[in-house]
Amino acid sequence: MEKLLTLENVNVSYVNKEKKVYAVRNVSFSIEKGDSLGIVGESGSGKSTLAMALLRLHNENLTEITGKALFSGKNLLEITQEEMNELRWQDISVVFQKAMNALSPVHRIGEQVEDIYHIHVPQASKKEIEERMIKLLKLVNLPERVYRLYPHEMSGGMLQRVAIAVSLLHDPKLVIFDEATTALDVVTQGQILEEVVQMEKEMDMTRIMITHDMSVVAASCNKVAVLYAGELMEVGYVKDIFKNPMHPYTQGLLNSFPSLKGECEVLHAIPGFLPDLSKPSEGCIFAPRCPHADDRCRREKPVQQTMKDTRQVACWLHQGGEENE
Repeated sequence: MEKLLTLENVNVSYVNKEKKVYAVRNVSFSIEKGDSLGIVGESGSGKSTLAMALLRLHNENLTEITGKALFSGKNLLEITQEEMNELRWQDISVVFQKAMNALSPVHRIGEQVEDIYHIHVPQASKKEIEERMIKLLKLVNLPERVYRLYPHEMSGGMLQRVAIAVSLLHDPKLVIFDEATTALDVVTQGQILEEVVQMEKEMDMTRIMITHDMSVVAASCNKVAVLYAGELMEVGYVKDIFKNPMHPYTQGLLNSFPSLKGECEVLHAIPGFLPDLSKPSEGCIFAPRCPHADDRCRREKPVQQTMKDTRQVACWLHQGGEENE
């Protein structure tokens, strides 16, 4: 299949006068057209930092970004801001967390959509924009009248649906959902995830879902990338990784999540804390919290190994593509 986005050794560091924080380190993976990739990891793992780097939304005076992010033949990390502005929303769009903060409280939804639409299509008529937005509102199960409402007249779930509809205005090739359902109740979250999956089928959409909730990935993605302290631990198909997680960090994440079926079991939290990201790690970044870590793990950094099911794992337990426990 055609690769839509390929990341090669992407690094993102925050820099100030006192120190340098290595927020994302040597992340490499690819997304094929039509894929839905979930990026998971606990808070502080670099998920949103990576997304903002792809969208070029970081303050470039305080951020160092290296590597390649090839999107339709263009390196997103090297093109000019003018070129990126052309791509943003037309070819790549984003749905942020807490959509209620992204919309103006004193303007109707329709007025805001018109302003957004005219940035890329200045000649578009009001009728054309309204018809397009109403079609998208119906796609996310919202009534036509929402177009004329103020944000304060809607619930959080409705506003999140509006944000999703706005992200689809120009039929983007790639949509990034950054914790887009975190602030919602479980029922509303489930409804929106079902709608997102259905939209993918209808619009030939490729999606990145950034979340700390493993159930969101299980319900709505076909691939998953596990990030820890800015480094990629494991990436592959959801069906393979959730059934048989190989990296100890992935195992820890799944063991700390409750199951709705079967007998009640004790949840096991991952001991310890995220490391200080201003200090480069010589060995495996997860070694201080890993129950299987030995001297080699603390001394040498493991490289990504491709397994028989095509997943990639960065762990000394699985060097050579075979399990060495």
